[in-house]
Amino acid sequence: MPEDADKQPAAGTDALTAGCLLLLVLVADAAAGFLVVLLLAVRGLGRMDAGAGQPPAGPPPTDWAPLLCFGALALAVGVTGVLLLRLGHPFIGAVQMVLCVFFAGHALGAWA
Repeated sequence: MPEDADKQPAAGTDALTAGCLLLLVLVADAAAGFLVVLLLAVRGLGRMDAGAGQPPAGPPPTDWAPLLCFGALALAVGVTGVLLLRLGHPFIGAVQMVLCVFFAGHALGAWA
């Protein structure tokens, strides 16, 4: 009688697991991205009414919120990508790393 540990998972089962993991990670990233967009939109609405009818006294102060939001999102997605690569899911990890570069680019664009 063969041992249960000697059985290899079927190729379809491994692909199904990887697909479900990819979907789960992408949905989590989309939710985090939505949270960042919502936070930045609320901050923008709050600044629209500030100082209405008054001439600007000087240049506006630097707004660090977009840099911090997109930077934190890039860091979270990058760490998830590295963990997925280390766990043996190269396709899902590569997708995460591409998203990390995308969000890091947005963070650097908000800084400039």
